Amino acid sequence: MWEDHGGPIGQQTPMTDAAKASNLYVPKLATLLRAGYGLSDLRADAVAGLTVAIVALPLSMAIAIASGVGPERGLYTAIVGGFLVSMLGGSRFQIGGPAGAFIVLVAGTVHLHGIEGLVLATFLSGLMLAAGGLLRLGNLIRLIPGPVTVGFTAGIAVIILASQVRDLLGLTLAGGEPAEFGPKVAALVQALPSLSLPAAAVAFSVVGIILAVRRWRPAWPALLIAVGLASGAAVLLNLPVETIGSKFGGVPNHLPLPQLPDLSLAKVMAVLPAAAAFTLLGAIESLLSAVVADGMSGRRHRSNMELVAQGVANSGAALFGGMPVTGTIARTATNVRAGARSPVSGMLHSLYLLAFMLVAAPLAAYVPLAALAGLLVVVAWNMVEKTEIAHLARENRGGAAVMAVTLALTLAHDLIAGIGAGCVLALGLAWIRPSR
Repeated sequence: MWEDHGGPIGQQTPMTDAAKASNLYVPKLATLLRAGYGLSDLRADAVAGLTVAIVALPLSMAIAIASGVGPERGLYTAIVGGFLVSMLGGSRFQIGGPAGAFIVLVAGTVHLHGIEGLVLATFLSGLMLAAGGLLRLGNLIRLIPGPVTVGFTAGIAVIILASQVRDLLGLTLAGGEPAEFGPKVAALVQALPSLSLPAAAVAFSVVGIILAVRRWRPAWPALLIAVGLASGAAVLLNLPVETIGSKFGGVPNHLPLPQLPDLSLAKVMAVLPAAAAFTLLGAIESLLSAVVADGMSGRRHRSNMELVAQGVANSGAALFGGMPVTGTIARTATNVRAGARSPVSGMLHSLYLLAFMLVAAPLAAYVPLAALAGLLVVVAWNMVEKTEIAHLARENRGGAAVMAVTLALTLAHDLIAGIGAGCVLALGLAWIRPSR
């Protein structure tokens, strides 16, 4: 691996230990600007930022809605949190914003503590992440065993899929949708006779369009094309489907004024477990995303600076009513493939989203919820590391057992229980069979 310092953008230079230490808490943006940033770099970053924004626009709203909050909160998170992640982060290419992996945790927090509790938990999580970076805990996240990561990621994907079935099929539930996985599945099965053919048609057409575009025109923005076509068809055919406008009244065309959440001791203690869960998942997801970017680009991120930036971004997003921010693997990979050269592309992606909110927010009211559900089905499918699961099943029985336990407890209880049990089992197996 190579580190960015000194020479022009695009030049890779090995670093001494002293240089690495001095750059430990220097944002990559500062390093690259110091090295020299030209007009050609800005043009490349502008194109990459626009490409990522086109992907992030429908995804940010879909993740927010699936998490039990309004679509505008997903946009607030991508705009404010995404900008801060890129400006202060330790990765050249990281794109921050709301992530599908948080849907389960955010929905549970909203169910227990309301929107105010979610905002407070996000704010506290930011403080914890920043503290973790300052204490140089960034490298410890990499010690979590691979099968544990595969297991909880698959568990989250299954839960996301279950959370989208109601909108995917246009079901009408007799009561509220249960938060727990088992009762949720039972309630959805009972509601199957209420299936809405128009909603199901919209949802599955979105899935089909995304897969077709990715197969035949991979350079095109599949998510935005699919949601745009589905929304246009729903309006033109006057389909009886629920939309963002009918459920949420649309999306505001401005950012709210920043304000601190309620920091009373009772409130803080109530949401502390949620904040800790946000912190753990946010650290794992962000640093995994940074590692993916390193692998694609041959660069090396600064893990502790990245945690500090994620912390500032979470607390900053909370001031505007946002939800948890993390590095997003799919959007970060899109950024690299689109030819980004510096963190400026991530900052521009946030500004593009802000421009949409200021100018074209009324158009979001026409987006069917079934279309966003179809989008999230594709996201959930892509989250599952199918190749790795197959590899564990064939060649590593111990790893497969760790993965299965993590998956099962994530579904039956929660993410923290799944990760904890998986890590304990992995340590036990390593102690019993040290040679493996």
